[in-house]
Amino acid sequence: MMGREITLSMLGAGLKRPFVALADLVYPPACPGCGVSVGAHRGLCPACWSGIRFIERPYCEVLGSPFSHDLGAGILSAEAIADPPVFDRLRSAAVHDGIVRDLVLSLKYRDRTDLAPMMAGWMLRASDGTIADCDAIIPVPLHRARLFARKYNQAAELARHIAHLSGKPLFAATLLRVKRTSQQVGLGAKARQDNVRGAFAVSEHRAADIFGRRIVLVDDVYTTGATVAAATRALKKAGAADVTVLTFARVVGHLI
Repeated sequence: MMGREITLSMLGAGLKRPFVALADLVYPPACPGCGVSVGAHRGLCPACWSGIRFIERPYCEVLGSPFSHDLGAGILSAEAIADPPVFDRLRSAAVHDGIVRDLVLSLKYRDRTDLAPMMAGWMLRASDGTIADCDAIIPVPLHRARLFARKYNQAAELARHIAHLSGKPLFAATLLRVKRTSQQVGLGAKARQDNVRGAFAVSEHRAADIFGRRIVLVDDVYTTGATVAAATRALKKAGAADVTVLTFARVVGHLI
């Protein structure tokens, strides 16, 4: 049986090759950052790759804020101590600047959903084991009016590919955005909090998805944390045992 499955898999791969070659001929692989030719789709050129600031240890165990030098295991940032977040921890793949900012904007506003698998792979690597330990993955939802206008939810695209790569359940319809909010761009921290207060709720038909579960909440960018904090409150109210926020990028002012 296994030999037959391998043969069918190899046959399927063989049938796909001509179509992949044709697609590469019509749409040659190009770096999504600068547009220069690259060897394969969803790959960056060396120049763009070298400009990415990945967030790796050492960092704050709660907020994931990168440290300039190693302060020892389990060290928390002053912000995490003075103002602990409602979620249990935050992890992000890269600093939100340069090519990383361009990737976020392309996914969010330029219909570049083809970038989501690559970005999701980086997020899985940055998850620090929280994906492996979680019970379910949930994207930060869009309000139905904004989803209708945009046609897709960038957070859901990232979450879908993370779930596919990890084999973890994706609950895309469990958390709802019940209040249509203004765009967060350009708002200060307090205005962002006011804007998303009460904006999220767990579907009354899907409470069992959340109660007692360890959840990974996925979004594209962490800025002030107002959106994911409001979403986490809804998940905790529904009985979530643990909530990790996982984003592709995060805004970082300076290294601690």
